[in-house]
Amino acid sequence: MKLSVIDQSPVPAGFTPADALRNTIELARLADRLGYHRYWIAEHHAIPALASPAPEILIDRVAAETSTIRVGSGAVLLPHYSPLKVAETFRVLHALYPDRIDLGIGRAPGGTPLDSYALRRDRDRQPPGDDFPKLLVELLAFLHDGFPPDHPFHRIVVSPLMPGAPDVWLLGSSLWSASAAAQLGLPYAFAHFIDQLPTRPALEHYRSHFIPSNGSQPHTILALGVICAETDEEAERLASSARLFRRRVRQGDVRPIPTPEEALAELGPRTADPVHETGEFPRYVIGGPERASTQLIDMASQLAVDELMIVTIVHDHRARMRSYELIADTFDLARRP
Repeated sequence: MKLSVIDQSPVPAGFTPADALRNTIELARLADRLGYHRYWIAEHHAIPALASPAPEILIDRVAAETSTIRVGSGAVLLPHYSPLKVAETFRVLHALYPDRIDLGIGRAPGGTPLDSYALRRDRDRQPPGDDFPKLLVELLAFLHDGFPPDHPFHRIVVSPLMPGAPDVWLLGSSLWSASAAAQLGLPYAFAHFIDQLPTRPALEHYRSHFIPSNGSQPHTILALGVICAETDEEAERLASSARLFRRRVRQGDVRPIPTPEEALAELGPRTADPVHETGEFPRYVIGGPERASTQLIDMASQLAVDELMIVTIVHDHRARMRSYELIADTFDLARRP
């Protein structure tokens, strides 16, 4: 089973966004040494708790600081951008780090409606309908020289002109994204940590409706939250920060990640206020190495995914790094020099 990382660059309370970005770089170095397969960086806008609105910048730095791990976006939110500009940016990254760059694409806004308005390519006109499918097809054509001869964009040479291209993934948390990935023959990453209800039907729909493109085969990633510590009790304590953070986000409060002490004072222990998960599997796996690994193996087996991608939100950066280390050891990942 391949394990990977998705990093939202969380900002702990009492620290700065610059600290969070340095934490991302340090965690990426560790993930590379531990044997994780990919390191993806999320895109969020105008959220003080999350420090990465521009994953393409961090991708360059992380790839330069690591040697083997694949590095990519989780995801570039394509509706905000020109497909040609995204293709050029990731072709530069591909030229710098051949065969290591993943271009994960998503259509979520990554912020509030006002943030989306400020990011819009053209504010002089009413916003178009959902033009994401058109943008995605155009992006793929720019990356793979796929415009027909009579298309005006056929004459455009996307620089830098290098053999190959970054691997394109479609990310989502709905049946729509599963269907789109299947129709286009793209690998698919399901964001279970965002919405756990459609997980199984989305993955099954993707596999059953997959249409190969240039010999491609269906490939799935399940992205979920994991908090692992030396004991189940310590993992639950650390997870209280994520519990309060998620509750605050639902209320429109996007302050940095609280400490466990602050979270427990406001929420009480988990046993006193149990979290009722409505899906087949929890969005966050929380526990010591044995409990966490058992749940992860069970989910991966039942959902028949090719890869697990882990996001960990805690206040203590050292505890976050230790969580990834414990999971890597439990899965016996091959460490790199």
